Amino acid sequence: PNYLLMQALRKIMNKKIGIPLPEWLLKIGAILIKTETELVLKSRWVLPERLQQNGFEFLYPTIDKALEEVLLK
Repeated sequence: PNYLLMQALRKIMNKKIGIPLPEWLLKIGAILIKTETELVLKSRWVLPERLQQNGFEFLYPTIDKALEEVLLK
């Protein structure tokens, strides 16, 4: 869920709070970055079951590790 992503992001970036954004502002942002608003506003629950069944191993298995790699290096 987005709240867990944002919680992890604030932790990695050492930010104590996050300011909620209204939907209309997110829609403007989606237009500016030329993406669909659905990608910004909706969540998708995706499980990597098929990948793991076929032996795929994630380089960064948790959101914390992935964010550390992206933001701290």
